[in-house]
Amino acid sequence: MSGMKKIAVFASGSGSNFEAIMTACQDGTIRGGEVVLLVCDKPGAYVNERAEKYGIPSFVFAAKQYEGKEAYERDILNVLREKQVDFIVLAGYMRLVGKVLLDAYGGKIINLHPSLLPAFPGKDAIGQAYDYGVKVTGVTVHLVDEGLDTGPIIAQRSIPVEEGESRESIEQKIHEEEHRLLPQVIQWLIDERIRVNGRKVEILTD
Repeated sequence: MSGMKKIAVFASGSGSNFEAIMTACQDGTIRGGEVVLLVCDKPGAYVNERAEKYGIPSFVFAAKQYEGKEAYERDILNVLREKQVDFIVLAGYMRLVGKVLLDAYGGKIINLHPSLLPAFPGKDAIGQAYDYGVKVTGVTVHLVDEGLDTGPIIAQRSIPVEEGESRESIEQKIHEEEHRLLPQVIQWLIDERIRVNGRKVEILTD
C-alpha cells in the first residue's frame, strides 16, 4: 500500500461521526488514511462548521437546484476525482447514492446505519426500533448498493435496551458505539482487509 488513502465523508446533519473520524485520524486510531473532503447536501448543517474547524474542504450543494440526482452526482464526482478520493464514508448522509457514484466507486462506499440491519432500514431507525419495543438494537456498517440500506454487511455491534429506557438514552449508546465501530471499519478499508463474496463479507486477519 503506497501513500495515504484519501477519504471523503458524506453527511447531512450535525456531523458527530465526522468528528469521530477526524479524532481517530488525529489520535492514530486510523492510520494510513486522511479525510480530504466533506460532501454535504444541507448548506445549514452543523457538520460544515466542524469541517471548517479542521480545515477540511467541503462541497456543499442543494439538490433542488439540480435537474436530478445524476446532475449533482456528476458535480460531486468531479470534486472526488480532483481530490483523488479512494473511498467514501456515508456518516448520516440522508440521500440514496445513485448510479453515477456507484459506477465510479462501487465497493468503495460504506454507510453507517443506527440499527441491526436488515431490521429498521431508512429514516429514524432509532425511533423505529424504540417504538417497536425491541430488547436489542445496535449499529451496522455496510457496503452501499443501489438499495436503501441493503448492501452487504461488514460489521455490526449490538446494544441491549434496558426496561423503561428512554429513547434519548438508547440514542446516546448508539452514537457511542458508532464512534467506535466506524473508525475500525475505515481502518479495515485502508488495510484492504475486506473481501466480498456475494452478500457475505470476510474480514482478513493479520
